[in-house]
Amino acid sequence: MLPAPTYYVPYYRVSTARQGQSGLGLEAQRTAVAAFVADSAQLLGEFVEVESGKKNQRPQLLAAIDAARAVGATLLIAKLDRLSRNAGFIFALRDSGVAFICCDMPDANTLTVGLFAVIAQHEREMISKRTIDALTAKKARGAVLGTPANMTPAAIAKSLNIRQENARTNQQNQQAARLAGLLHAQGYKLQQIAQELNDGGYRTRRGQLFFPMSVHRLLKR
Repeated sequence: MLPAPTYYVPYYRVSTARQGQSGLGLEAQRTAVAAFVADSAQLLGEFVEVESGKKNQRPQLLAAIDAARAVGATLLIAKLDRLSRNAGFIFALRDSGVAFICCDMPDANTLTVGLFAVIAQHEREMISKRTIDALTAKKARGAVLGTPANMTPAAIAKSLNIRQENARTNQQNQQAARLAGLLHAQGYKLQQIAQELNDGGYRTRRGQLFFPMSVHRLLKR
C-alpha cells in the first residue's frame, strides 16, 4: 500500500504593501514551494501576509495554522526568515501542535530552528542598540543630526538602500559566526558546520559557499 500523500498549506509573506501588489518576492516564494512539492494537488490554497518582519500580529499566519490543523496538513514556508525575527514567536509556532517545514531547511530540527531564531533576534536587537548609541554619542558632541540636502526623497531612498544592504551583510556574517560557534561547541565537525551554514542560506563575505577552511577562519574571528 502506498503511503498517504502529505498535504501542505503554503504561507507567504512580503514586507510591504507595494511588494504585495507588484508580486516582488511573492513569486519567488511560490516558485520555491512549487519546486518543493511534487504534486500541486498537495497544496491546499495559500495564505499571503503583507507585514513587517519585526511585527508578530499575523492574522493570515494564524488562519493558515488553523487551516492546517483542521485537516492535519503541514504548514509550508519558502524561507525561515519569512516567519519572524522574534524567537518567542517561532517557539510559539513550534509548540502550536501544527507541523511546519521550510523549503530552504527541510531537514531542520527543533534545535536548529531555535538556534536560528535566537541568533536572528539577538542580531536585530544589537543593530538597533548600536544605532541608538551612535546617534546619542554624536548628538552629545554637538553634531546636528540630519542635513537638509540629504532629505530629498531620492537621497532618503538611496541612504535607506545602503543601510539595509550594509546591515544585511553584516548581520548575515555575524549570524553565521555565532551559529558556527554554537555548532562547534556541540561537537560538530568543520564539514558538518559548513553544510549547516550552506543549507541555512548563509554565504561567505564574497558570496561563496562555506567549506571547512572558511568555517575555520570564521571560528577564529
